[in-house]
Amino acid sequence: MGVTEDKQSEGENQFTGLILLSGVDSPGITQALFETLSPFAVSILDIEQVVIRDRLILTVLIALNPAHSDAIESDLESCALSLGVDIATGFESSPHASIAAKRSLVHVVALAKIIKPETIKAIADCISTGSGNIEGIHRTASYPLTAIEFTVSGVDLVGLRHSLSEVAAQESIDLAVSPGGLMRWAKKLIVMDVDSTLIQQEVIELLGAKAGAGKEISEITAAAMRGELDFEASLRARVLLLKGLPESVISEVQKEITLTPGARTLVKTLHKLGHHVALVSGGFEKVIEPIVTELGIKNVRANNLEIINGFLTGEITGEVIDRAAKATALRDFAALYGIELEQTVAIGDGANDLDMIALAGMGIAFNAKPAVAAAADSSLNVPYLDSVLYLLGISREDVESANS
Repeated sequence: MGVTEDKQSEGENQFTGLILLSGVDSPGITQALFETLSPFAVSILDIEQVVIRDRLILTVLIALNPAHSDAIESDLESCALSLGVDIATGFESSPHASIAAKRSLVHVVALAKIIKPETIKAIADCISTGSGNIEGIHRTASYPLTAIEFTVSGVDLVGLRHSLSEVAAQESIDLAVSPGGLMRWAKKLIVMDVDSTLIQQEVIELLGAKAGAGKEISEITAAAMRGELDFEASLRARVLLLKGLPESVISEVQKEITLTPGARTLVKTLHKLGHHVALVSGGFEKVIEPIVTELGIKNVRANNLEIINGFLTGEITGEVIDRAAKATALRDFAALYGIELEQTVAIGDGANDLDMIALAGMGIAFNAKPAVAAAADSSLNVPYLDSVLYLLGISREDVESANS
C-alpha cells in the first residue's frame, strides 16, 4: 500500500509520528523500515539507533500528513511481520514544532568496576533535582571498567558537579562532569604529574632507600603531598639526605620505575588524536629520561640533582619545580602550542599539583589526596590512567581502533 506525495503547502495539516522498532538485530532491518516509509509524504525529524547484545532499538520521529497515518501504520505492521520484529507507532494530532538543538549540554561520566541500578537511580535523582533532563545515555567502556556517559541539559554545571560528588562518595563510584559543545573535541594539551600519576612510585623514595633514609624521606613526602609542608623546603630537606650517593643509583632507580596501568595507552592515544602531552614533575628529570623517550613526550619540566665527580651533592640545580612552577609550565606549554587554557587538562595527585589543576580547563585528581580530589573538576580513584580518555569523550572502542 502506498500514497503519492501530496501537493499541499508545506506544514498544512502536518503532524508527528513516533516509530519504535525493536527486535533481534540482523542486516537489512533499517533499510526495510525506510523502504516501507519511502512512498509516503513524510520527512525525518529525528532518529536514533542502538544495538545492545544483538538487540536492536530504532526510534524515528517523522512529520506526516494525517490523512496518511492509517496507511503508514498498516504498512509498518506488514514490515514488522516480514522482519520478525516489533514496531510500535504513535501519532500526534497537533502541528509539529521544529526540533531545536539543545544548548549548554553537559556530560556526566560514571566509572566503576560494577555499576548497579541504585547507582544509576542516584545519578538520575541528582540530575532531576537540579532541574536537569537526561538527553541520552550510552556506554563508552565495558572493561577493565564500565563507563557510562549521560548527556544532560538544563543544569548548572558547577552545581551538578557539587551534588554528584556526594553521590560518588555514597556509591563508591567515580563521577566526572564536563561541558559539552564543539570545543570538547578541539585539540588539547594534557599536562601530567609523574610520581604516583604517570608512574606508580615516588622517585625520591626509591633514591632514599639507596641512601638508607627511606623511612624518613617517605614521611616527609607524605606530609608534603598532603600540603602540610612547603614543597620546596621539604624537597631540599629530602635531597640533602641523598648526599654522597654515587651517580650510578640513578640508572638503578630507572629500572625500578613502572608505569601506571593504562599510561602507555593514554599517551599513545592522545598523540594519535593530535593532542599534546607534557610532564611536570617535582621529581628528577634525569631519572625519568628513559620513560620520556619511550613515550615520545617532547615537553618536560622537572628538578635536577647536582652531581659532582660522580656523586650526588645533596643539592638541586636550577629552578625548583614546585606548585607555582607547575602552573607556570602548563601556561608556557599552552602558549607554545597556541592552545587556550580552556583546552588544557591537568592530572595530578598531590598538593603541589593544585595550582595547575585550578588553572587548567579540566583538572583531574588521580588517586589523589583528599584536598586535591576536593579541588579538582573530576576525580578518578581507579588504577587505570587511560580512564582519563573517557572523561574526554573517547570510548574504549575508539581507543582500541586508534591503537590497533
